[in-house]
Amino acid sequence: MTHSKHITLRSPVLEDGLGVWRLVERCPPLDTNSTYCNILQCGHFADTSVIAESDHIVGFISGYVQPKHPDTLFVWQVAVAEEARGSGLASRMLAEILARPVCEKIRFLETTITSANQGSWALFESLARKMGVPCNSTPWLDKDKHFEGAHDSESLVRIGPFTKA
Repeated sequence: MTHSKHITLRSPVLEDGLGVWRLVERCPPLDTNSTYCNILQCGHFADTSVIAESDHIVGFISGYVQPKHPDTLFVWQVAVAEEARGSGLASRMLAEILARPVCEKIRFLETTITSANQGSWALFESLARKMGVPCNSTPWLDKDKHFEGAHDSESLVRIGPFTKA
């Protein structure tokens, strides 16, 4: 069981892309992107993404600083392998990213979450509580308007403002 193994956190590299794709595939209800997309995440967004590994990849968060809002980190996807869940790994990965120099000027964190994804709601609401800052959500991507009924609606979740601890 991964809980008893040492899990290290690090920035991703291009070679992690396929492993990330395999992890996300094992983490429904997450959307699987193309392997090419995951490779790009591991390269282009390495400074604002994180890999968790023991003897294999057990966690991944992809994020990026929004080009039009350089004080906002957008968390694209959080994936934790079933064997590593319940250990606080997702919170640890988020803290790792936010502590990096590239996030020094970050005052807000945003993500999107479907209403059914209770794990993500718990993660981001807990982060806001720990930081002592507001966590607000608003409807953003509509099931019919944006996804032609093929994907659940997504709420935009915004945490902050906060300052680097």
